[in-house]
Formats: sequence, structure tokens, C-alpha cells
Amino acid sequence: MPTAQDTTIFASHALLSSGWAENVRIDLSANGTVSGVETGANSSAGADHKAGILLPAPSNLHSHAFQRAMAGMSERRGQESRDSFWTWRQIMFRFLDTLTPDDVEAIAAFVQMEMLEGGYAGVGEFHYLHHQPGGEPYGNLAEISERIVSAASATGIGLTLLPVLYTHGGCDKRPLAPGQIRFGNAFDRFQKLHDQAGNALKSLDQDCILGVAPHSLRAVDVEGLLNAVALAGQKPLHMHLAEQVAEVEEVLAAVGKRPVEWLLENHGVSANWCLIHCTQMTPEETRGLAATGAVAGLCPITESSLGDGIFEGVRYLEAGGKFGVGSDSNIRISLSEELRTLEYSQRLRDKCRASVATPDKSTGRVLFDGAVSGSAQACGRKSGQIAPGCFADLVALDAGAIDLEGRAGDEILDAYIFAGDDRMVQDVWSAGRHVVTGGTHVKGDEIRARYRSTMSALRARL
Repeated sequence: MPTAQDTTIFASHALLSSGWAENVRIDLSANGTVSGVETGANSSAGADHKAGILLPAPSNLHSHAFQRAMAGMSERRGQESRDSFWTWRQIMFRFLDTLTPDDVEAIAAFVQMEMLEGGYAGVGEFHYLHHQPGGEPYGNLAEISERIVSAASATGIGLTLLPVLYTHGGCDKRPLAPGQIRFGNAFDRFQKLHDQAGNALKSLDQDCILGVAPHSLRAVDVEGLLNAVALAGQKPLHMHLAEQVAEVEEVLAAVGKRPVEWLLENHGVSANWCLIHCTQMTPEETRGLAATGAVAGLCPITESSLGDGIFEGVRYLEAGGKFGVGSDSNIRISLSEELRTLEYSQRLRDKCRASVATPDKSTGRVLFDGAVSGSAQACGRKSGQIAPGCFADLVALDAGAIDLEGRAGDEILDAYIFAGDDRMVQDVWSAGRHVVTGGTHVKGDEIRARYRSTMSALRARL
């Protein structure tokens, strides 16, 4: 893993917690935190690195790493008259039965590298692939968790590892189907797996965190969810919620309430919770979720790919809701595109423009600020701003990029999100680890070569 060092960065433009500033010196400590910030610096003399535009870097709050290797494999229509999330899921189940631990590690390192090169400093890995094909546990119960950790050690990404509790095939507690059997654990075994995953994380830097992820109200029963909430305590707790119409109908039939409605009535949802997708909510549920202080984990590219629906972003933000973004299926890793897709979906639904802008902040600023602060909260990272004491999660954009040239203030973010793309990313620091330079990961050649080899072998087995 790249190591954090005492470093000074000089930025011509930087987005601080107080707003935009010019000629800013930022001191980083070897412990991975920001130790000092000086605005209006006289010169860049003595700085170890110069940046045109420096921003706090968000975390990718929702990823299923192994699905990156499926990208481009699910765009043919199957036997069903109409493809859907549920037909895609069957393809995913068949695919994952071919994966070995070595495959998972190589894929995870590649996707983490892509995230870092795209401007993310951390990732919340919603990790549910636990066992061998057929469901038999590995001799080391946390084998696959350890492979995710090993990938993070190679890439230097800030890892929030979220082992997933997955017990049933549906609300009726039916047994797991063949494609799900690699995910399954009763709570007692899951707790052991969770503990062992935590031991594996000790090999990484202090910014890497262990959370808990009860998969969904379909896959975890009432008792299992209570156990998961108790296990999480105040650590990050992530769960899929209200992603699909069929899911809402199943939960409604089983408990007499819609998923969000039931959860808010039966649990003290609070700031350490992150509810993923929530694309099927009523206005009352949207306002209710916003009031909890929890984070809505939005994955607009995947939600578009799978036809999930459109999150009620305008209503949610007007109610003070917190959000972050994630790449979920990893069909495409692009921070700018996640934010653009989120905003454009609101415009298409409501037939408007600049849907989330406020009188004092542009659309891009609202989206970027929200994603940075929400993802830090959801991943349990002491980051989200360039300020002393916070982890140095930073992304530098190329001020010489055509679409950024001459821009200042919020226009920088508007141009980055709506006119540019992630090729603007020049440098990324994750808790002070300088992992991307000149737009490329410092171990990019090695990670790409391993992924190519893995994919070649995987295609031969499919």
C-alpha cells in the first residue's frame, strides 16, 4: 500500500468547508490527516505538490466489487418477454458461481483502482460473496473478506468493509436458491465471519473500518435484523431498501407495510444507517427518511441500468435529507456521471432544469457537497472536508482542462459534472496516501495486468 507522508500541497483554487479559496497551502501529516490549512498564501515555494483545483474527495458508498467483471455481459434479452432487474439477477447468480478467491481479489483491486482514478478516496464494499460454489464455507470463514482487504492493501483505497448477512430467499423464509447459496449464513456463523473480517482489517491503516450490512428485508427476518443492528452498534450499517416494485409488493404482503414505512416504524434509524436505492418511496416515506439523519445511498448509473426507478431527490433534499453515491454493480465507474445521472433523472421526471440548485449554491455544488459529506458519514470516515484533523481525502482536477479553463467558484463543479468527465482527475490522496498521479494509479500497470489475466481465464471457464 502507498504510505502517507508529511506533505505540503499548494492549490490555486480549493473548496474548503468555508467555501472557495485561492492560493491555499494544505499540510498533510504522516498519520493521514490534514494538519494545517492556509488561505491567501504568498507563493507555492516549498510545496511538495501543486494543484490547479483541489477538492475534498468523496467515498464510493456502495459497491459489489465482483460484479465489475460482468460489465457488458447482460445486455441480451433472455427467454423472458421483457428483461428486468430479476432476469439480470439470474445472470449474476450464474456468473458468480465461476469465481475463485484469486479472481475476486484481482477484480476488487481493479475496480478499486478505477474508483481512485475517478476521484473517489474510499469505498463501502457491500460484501456478500462469502462461500464456495455450492455454499460450503471455505476453511477460512472470512477467506473472501480477506481478499477484499488484500486488494485494498494493494490499491491504498480507504475501505469500509460491510460483510453482508443474507439468510433467506424471500420474506416467506424460503431456502436460498442455488445462485444465492454462496451468500448464506445463519446469524451465529455470520458473527464469526464478521469478527474474522475485522481481524483482517487490522492489517490496513487506521482509516479502514468494519461495518455491518443486513442485505434487505427480503433476505433477513425480523430477528436477524435486530441482531445485525445490535452488532453494528454505532458503526456503519447499510441495507438495500425499496429498490424494486416487486420487492415493495413482497414486503407489503408479508408484514402489511411498505419497506420504508415498516423500517421507520420498527427501528431507530439514525445517522449511522445508510439505506441503499430507496427508489420506490411515497412522499411521506421520503420526508420520513430525511428526518432520521440517515444517508440515502444512491447509485444512479446502476439504477438506470437495472430499471429500478428514480429517487425522489428534490423532495428529499428539500426535507434536509443526506445522500451519497455509489457504483453498485460497477458497470461503469464514474463519479461525475453518477452525479450527472442523478440530476438529469430529476429533470426528466419533473420536466425542469437545475432541479436541486439553491439560491446560494449551483446544481453542481449541491450535488458535490452532498455526495462528499454523505459518503463520509455513511462510510464512517472522518473526512468530507479539507480541514485540520480530517483524513486527507483529496482530489485534484486539471485546471487546464478545456472545460475548466477560466472557471471559478461553483462553475468549476458545474463544468466538471455536466461538461467534463473523470479524465479531469489528476491526483488523488486517500487518507494522505498519494495513490493517483497524473490521472493514473501508482500501481496501475501491475493491477491492470493481473485483471487482464484473470478475465482471460474467467472467460475460458464461462
